[in-house]
Amino acid sequence: CQRLLRPLPYLTEEWHQHNYAQYHQAFADRDGSERCRHESQSLAAYAAALAQRTQEDSTAKLGQRLQDTHFWKAELQREIEDLTAETDLLAAQKVRLERALDATEVPYTIATDNLQCRERRQPADLVRDQVETELLKVNGDGADHEAVHSLIPKMPRDHKQICEMDWSDKVETYNIDDKCGRYNNQSTNIQFHPSSSNASTPETWAKFSHDNIYRAERERLASINLRLLIDNILHDTAEDLRLQCAAVDEAFAKRCEEMEDAKHKLEHHLKKVRTLKEIGDQENNIAALKQAIKDKEAPLKVAQTRLYDRSFRPNVELCRDPAQFRLISEVEELTESIESLKQKLLEAEQSLRNLEDTRMSLEKEIAVKSNSIFIDRQKCMAHRTSNKLMWGVWNKERLF
Repeated sequence: CQRLLRPLPYLTEEWHQHNYAQYHQAFADRDGSERCRHESQSLAAYAAALAQRTQEDSTAKLGQRLQDTHFWKAELQREIEDLTAETDLLAAQKVRLERALDATEVPYTIATDNLQCRERRQPADLVRDQVETELLKVNGDGADHEAVHSLIPKMPRDHKQICEMDWSDKVETYNIDDKCGRYNNQSTNIQFHPSSSNASTPETWAKFSHDNIYRAERERLASINLRLLIDNILHDTAEDLRLQCAAVDEAFAKRCEEMEDAKHKLEHHLKKVRTLKEIGDQENNIAALKQAIKDKEAPLKVAQTRLYDRSFRPNVELCRDPAQFRLISEVEELTESIESLKQKLLEAEQSLRNLEDTRMSLEKEIAVKSNSIFIDRQKCMAHRTSNKLMWGVWNKERLF
């Protein structure tokens, strides 16, 4: 009986509590499982909807990005085409400027040749006249050759290359984004990849292309302004050269007329000297003066002999009578006449020498004028006339 009363591990009440705990746990686990299933289904549906929505949004963003990329790609392409066209125009302008600079050497060479030719003029005509002044102006225009040469432009290739690289990147990016936009859940070439961390922001991305286009447009505008400046300089240079050429030609023509007039006047005076036989007449005059002096010697001898003989009158007979006074005055008058004739003879001889010198001087001066006219007309003006054809070629080819 005592064995029947041995203590048991659990009481009945504990047994019921244990069972209730098992029931409660089973209910809680079943309820938790049902809740987990419902939450899982909801989460899966949400995740599926979210994945679809985010994918659609990403696809839309890629589409918008394609439009942005296409816009900047088109802007860059337009700017590249404009830069290419402007570069071609500037290259043509560069060739035109170089040819024009070569062409300006011709009037400079002609002017230098004219100045060197005119250095062979003889003294008296070797003067700084209007012709030389105008020729030196041509040389002064030629001194600006280096200044004009500095305008030869450099091709704006740097900005064009930058835009081309940016455009190439845009084309590659457009193709990548276009390919990405075509991916879907059924695509076979999709896989897991790590994300990129070194990406630019949309603002810096747009600013990069904007700045490239802005700098390219600024360079293109500078090129356009430079071409306009070159056009104006070429036009002004051509006009200045033409005007200066005309001024030199006019100065040459006027100077030749002046020298022709001076030569004619010199020839006229030389002709007078020769035609009127002034030298011969003066020689005859000298001979006549010498004869007149000789003719006065006999009367002077007569008068002096009379005075001499009368000085031998004796005693009181040696009187200063009227005859004596007249003889004395006669000697004085004859002596004075002879001295006057001798003085006139000296003057006539000097006049003859002057006439000879004048004749030689006139002949020499006429030769000087003939030489100057030959240099200006036959050398300088003929050289200028033959080279005027070159100006016609320049105008025809529109080098200026």
